[in-house]
Amino acid sequence: MSAELRAVLFDMDGTLVDTEGLWWEACAAVAAELGLELAGADAAHLLGRPVEHAAAHLLRRSLARRDRASSDGMPPHPGRVPTDGMAAHPGRALPGKFPARPDEVSAEAVGARLTDAFAERIAGGVTPLPGAIRLLDDLGAAGVPVALVSASPRRIVDMVLRTVGAERFRMVVAAEDTERGKPLPDPYLRAAAALGVDPAECVAVEDSPTGLAAARAAGCRVVAVPGDVPAPYGVPAVDSLEKVDLALLRLLTAGKIWIS
Repeated sequence: MSAELRAVLFDMDGTLVDTEGLWWEACAAVAAELGLELAGADAAHLLGRPVEHAAAHLLRRSLARRDRASSDGMPPHPGRVPTDGMAAHPGRALPGKFPARPDEVSAEAVGARLTDAFAERIAGGVTPLPGAIRLLDDLGAAGVPVALVSASPRRIVDMVLRTVGAERFRMVVAAEDTERGKPLPDPYLRAAAALGVDPAECVAVEDSPTGLAAARAAGCRVVAVPGDVPAPYGVPAVDSLEKVDLALLRLLTAGKIWIS
């Protein structure tokens, strides 16, 4: 028997609001303080991931860079702000410096700096992506429960909700709300359980491979609105939320439509 649409679960950064570039800029700034330059290969470790994962990745890269410099007998050179396509917004170093020795820097300190850098960049407000508010309002008018499922810390989520409107969401899952974050299914399982629905009766709307993996692992139907990183092969995708409506979500839940 075909499933019916019982809820829609939205990612936040890069899906509902145009913040992915600001997050990359924040990562670039913190990376520069650690003497690093970001590249496209870093995207899989930074985009759609919890802050803790991003911080651990940057710290691992910093320690590896130190070890390479030590083996070459050369002092580590200062990092440069990235200039490739993944760094459309240049990093801006934050006040203060990390300790000179990477092994004296904790992942917690890097994570706190990342959160501060991101918060600084979204403090002036964020821009909803085309079609986002219309879709949220249409779902609300139809009585379809909506949840926000974000890998960002609660502090960041609350700042974004000032623009998007907390009243549009039945419940919100932030990074602190589950022990394990995306790409593991826990955030989506928590959202579905809180709404009292089966994950198979939910559609998750995501922009990153990390988030899509989490939603699929939870058993949700998915639709991708990919940004800089293409959706994985075989995942239904659209290029804008302007192309998503209630009828399409219902057909997707019932397995009667394939989007490409």
